[in-house]
Amino acid sequence: MSPVATKDSKKRLAASQAGPKSKKPHLEKVTEAKAKKRSKPVTITVPEDSPESSDEDSLDDAPEEEGLDEAGDEMEVTDQAKNPNAARESHKAQKALHEQRKAAKPHSALLTDAKRAWTLARQKNLSKVERTKQINALMDIIRGKVKDIVFKHDASRIVQTVVKYGGQKERNEIAEELKGKYRELAQSKYSKFLVTKLIRFCPTYRPQIIREFQGHVLRMLLHREASGVLADTFELYANAYERSLLLRDFYGKEASLFTVTAGSDEEKERSKKGLRGLMEGLENDRRRRVMASLKDNLVTIFNNPDKGAVAHAIVHRATWEYLAAVAEVEDEAEAEKLRREIFETCQDVLAEMVHTKDGSRVVREFIAWGTAKDRKHIVKAIKPHVERMCKDDEAQLVLFTALDIIDDTKLTAKSLVSDIVAAAPSLYTSPQGRRAIFYLVSPRTRRHFTPAQIATLAETDPIRAKTSKKDDELRATEIRKAASDGLLQWVAEDGPEVARDTGGSLVVTEIMLEAEGDKSAASDALLRALAAPYPPTDPTGQPHPIALPHVARLYKTLLQGGHFSHSTRAVERAPRFSAPAFAARFVQLVGRERAVALAKGEGAFVVAALCEQLAGQEGLAERGTVQAWFDAKTREEVQGADAKGTGVLLDSLKKL
Repeated sequence: MSPVATKDSKKRLAASQAGPKSKKPHLEKVTEAKAKKRSKPVTITVPEDSPESSDEDSLDDAPEEEGLDEAGDEMEVTDQAKNPNAARESHKAQKALHEQRKAAKPHSALLTDAKRAWTLARQKNLSKVERTKQINALMDIIRGKVKDIVFKHDASRIVQTVVKYGGQKERNEIAEELKGKYRELAQSKYSKFLVTKLIRFCPTYRPQIIREFQGHVLRMLLHREASGVLADTFELYANAYERSLLLRDFYGKEASLFTVTAGSDEEKERSKKGLRGLMEGLENDRRRRVMASLKDNLVTIFNNPDKGAVAHAIVHRATWEYLAAVAEVEDEAEAEKLRREIFETCQDVLAEMVHTKDGSRVVREFIAWGTAKDRKHIVKAIKPHVERMCKDDEAQLVLFTALDIIDDTKLTAKSLVSDIVAAAPSLYTSPQGRRAIFYLVSPRTRRHFTPAQIATLAETDPIRAKTSKKDDELRATEIRKAASDGLLQWVAEDGPEVARDTGGSLVVTEIMLEAEGDKSAASDALLRALAAPYPPTDPTGQPHPIALPHVARLYKTLLQGGHFSHSTRAVERAPRFSAPAFAARFVQLVGRERAVALAKGEGAFVVAALCEQLAGQEGLAERGTVQAWFDAKTREEVQGADAKGTGVLLDSLKKL
């Protein structure tokens, strides 16, 4: 067949020539919920591998060993050249030797059969019925022998497939077979994935698995493989009681003697309270011994930062429980001594703790109680990670607390505020990033912060009253001034484009209303965008700003001079923004032609706000200008356009 004919034969047939369409097979719908992932430290710039990330799908049909054993005596190139069949014969001998060694290994036949069944069961395009059939066949092969083969890297993936696609019965069978081996499995490079899956999918066996970890938690946290298993268990899957079982190792061996009713409802309720529940009713000596054990174990973790355990939520919870217990020590000098000892141990790794709820609370506690020198050290530790902290729900609370508490505003302006302002172009697109910008100009406002967030930030206020000297309002004003110039310059350069984003319009509005300084350049930039042709000459291009509801609301808010309060049914005037000046520039830059066009279209409410603002300004020249724009004939045209807000606009024009 000629090349041309071959090429033509590969062409897809037309619909009329292809015949009846074959029915698509009914494939199994993946009903498994998307796996949760634990929070990542802000110090990590690339995604790290998590034990939850399954590896059973990554194995190719490769031999069990990673490479064939080399023959003892390699043939020289010259010999191969003389005898071309020598290399072929050598490879054949090597392959035969490898097969013999492989067959001599334990469970060789079992693994061969299991791999054959696994190859079929792991395919992603199987129907539900076919998947169940293949999983059952695979389970029949490995049943009763899971414990013998699970430590092999390829066999571990086979078992993972059964756990992933099998039913609860198969999962529980495997969990039952592996009893007594979970700690060893968690420390294996390959089977750790299986342990995490069983903890996730077998909630009835989860307490039993966790109890196998008890007594070894600290050692496992410092283990390269087991550390991630514990971290995922604590943060993602364990309930309050199960987390308390993992934490108990931090309290020392004596703590296990207090739980004489282990497993009872009373013991479970006490355990849920953590360290506080454990120490209820203990005399002072025992309390000191428990706290000393907890501190020693935390010091061990913090002294091994290279092991990665410092970033785990379980360590942060234990640290917060220790600090909470220290706060209850009656002797203030003793409490300060204990707090300082633990701070000096972990002060260099605080940036690795801010991404969890408890870790964030720990760092905020250190900021609140710290001396000026301590606070400077903390700021230095978190400074390289400011942008990532701004985008994290928990980490950003540390930044906000630093802005609220540290008296040295020159330090915070130089090390924190400047970095937040510089990162504004990448922050405004996410809710977390927007909150970071809002906090610079209007901290703790109910408009942008929930009551829960405000309450969390207020937790350190009683300590701030004891340790900070500067007035709170003065500190907030200095932070606002430090941020204002950079934010206003950003709005002047990119404000119109930023405002097109729904969240960006909120940021621009807040900066314009609350920032301090000269806002004329920013105002002009926003108003020039409004002066663009309307309706747009190119209907396929970007819509006019007034056509975007959130942008129209921005201009209306600025012309009103503040946000409208639904509770008081009135506008809350922003003291740092001049609405009359903005209205005057509106008249000067937008002009009659564009203003009338907006009034007849989607900008009726904005022009109405302009009229309302000018109506209250006696003697302002722009007031007469707008009156002249909207003469009787123009008002008739506006009324005839019957756009949304026309009635409000006509009422506002009467006030001029």
